[in-house]
Amino acid sequence: MIWRRRSDNALRFIAAVPLGYAVASLWAAALARVLPMSRSEATVTGTLIALLLCALFAMYAYGARSGWRATWVLGLIGMVAGGIVWWSIATTGRL
Repeated sequence: MIWRRRSDNALRFIAAVPLGYAVASLWAAALARVLPMSRSEATVTGTLIALLLCALFAMYAYGARSGWRATWVLGLIGMVAGGIVWWSIATTGRL
């Protein structure tokens, strides 16, 4: 029982810190590409929103029903952001 609780806490930490940061970075890139502003303003705005999202993802990781649920939900959110970035690069042809 103790091992299960420790592994769940470790999984929540992994979901909160590295996965949350990666997903927030993907959202920063996605927002920087799709916001209707100049490139520099969109980049700054996307980064500021991503900083907020990073904190929210960490809070969700520790508030979720289980560590596995937090990992899967953050993974799906990251795939949505990755899809937006991929679509944007595929349609405009620039990085």
